[in-house]
Amino acid sequence: MNFHNIDKEYILSTAKSLMEFHSPSGFCHEIIEEMKSWVKELGYEMTVNQKGCGFISIAGKSKDRVIGLSSHVDTLGAMVRSITSDGQLKFTLVGGPIVPTLDGEYCQIKTRDGKLYTGTFLSTSPAVHVFKDASSKPRDTENMTIRIDECVKSKEDVENLGIMPGDFIFIEPKTTITPSGFIKSRFIDDKGSVACLFGLMKYLKDNNLTPEYDLRIVFSVYEEVGHGSSNIPEDITELIAVDMGCIGDDLSCTEYDVSICAKDSAGPYDYNMTSTLINLAKDNKLSFAVDIYPFYSSDVRAALTAGYNIKGALIGPGVHASHGMERTHYFAFENTLKLLISYITLK
Repeated sequence: MNFHNIDKEYILSTAKSLMEFHSPSGFCHEIIEEMKSWVKELGYEMTVNQKGCGFISIAGKSKDRVIGLSSHVDTLGAMVRSITSDGQLKFTLVGGPIVPTLDGEYCQIKTRDGKLYTGTFLSTSPAVHVFKDASSKPRDTENMTIRIDECVKSKEDVENLGIMPGDFIFIEPKTTITPSGFIKSRFIDDKGSVACLFGLMKYLKDNNLTPEYDLRIVFSVYEEVGHGSSNIPEDITELIAVDMGCIGDDLSCTEYDVSICAKDSAGPYDYNMTSTLINLAKDNKLSFAVDIYPFYSSDVRAALTAGYNIKGALIGPGVHASHGMERTHYFAFENTLKLLISYITLK
């Protein structure tokens, strides 16, 4: 099929805005509220359930099936675990970031009363001129702290700032889009896919296009901690998780491809849906890969585990260095979007 009016600039600018907006699992209410206005600008409406997930309904030509597309807006992050006697912060992880990549990273601490403080993740042996094990000490939560950019010398000084255990710590994403089309940032997983779904809505609007079947778009908020789309609209009959594609040892996906996952660590995806996606990718001459993800689960798995009677599949843009300093290319976004367009317009 022909793909007209894919708005590259809109997709990239939306991706950048999403990645720069702090939203670790458990702290997504602000980004969901912001996204409601973006959805409204496209002529749709987003409702929010008790859990905080966003839902958009788009009428199709037929009601024989209801296709769900799910991406997650929650990211990895951290929370204050405790305050040390000399005024630094011990932290606990939200999700599974690669901890050694946090060494030297800037962050923000948000207090319960809304104050923001800046800081830096550091090893407890941070200076080569002082500590013999500065290079060799393990980079893990037991051997790292956060240095706060305030005049604090004690636990009491930190508490007087309003900082306490349970406060969220936002990791700076360092989002950069290069002239050659690469997107470098933390949290491309899964905000790159969220941007693709916004690109899909923009494409439907710009081309006055109606999906073949009723469409439900789900933006989940707890995927990184295992229960993202455990609550979805009851009428969904098949769900495609749009999430990052894996790149690495024994995998064929690249940063330019849409990845189609046949099986992840929880088991295989629906055979017929996956076959249809593969055939559509072939027919439309998309750059794609079919892979098995060794250490991965998705929103489809959360929905199936919750007991929903659905078929499920998983696709997404190829992302390098997942849960660290990630990178992908615009081509991966475009190939993902084209595959989604092909699927939702297929009779």
